[in-house]
Amino acid sequence: MNIGEASKQTGVSERMIRHYEKIGLIPAPPRRGAGYRDYGERDLYRLRFIANARDLGFPIAEIRTLLSLWADNGRNSADVKRVALARAEELQRKAEALTTLRKTLLDLAEQCHGDERPDCPIIAELTVGRKW
Repeated sequence: MNIGEASKQTGVSERMIRHYEKIGLIPAPPRRGAGYRDYGERDLYRLRFIANARDLGFPIAEIRTLLSLWADNGRNSADVKRVALARAEELQRKAEALTTLRKTLLDLAEQCHGDERPDCPIIAELTVGRKW
């Protein structure tokens, strides 16, 4: 099937399919007589795998690891679990950082009068440029 059909069946845009091919996440498919890419079922499984991994927040490097584990029938599930738990820990760190940023913004907004006066603690805090 062509790239448009592969995109439709997997939900991965044509642009991203080309990108994944370029960076080696999916192998270059054979070309038909007119030069069109010809994707097979295995390619669709791989694209869905990549899309699902991206939806779970895995970066490309970890997707490479997961793809190699997926392809290895002799893999240890402990290796897969280790990758998943590391990603979950990173997501937890990011969630905590976002919670802190949100609290800071809400605190600053509460300090701001929000009226016609020019003085604004939000602007003052952004001017200082500290790390939250």
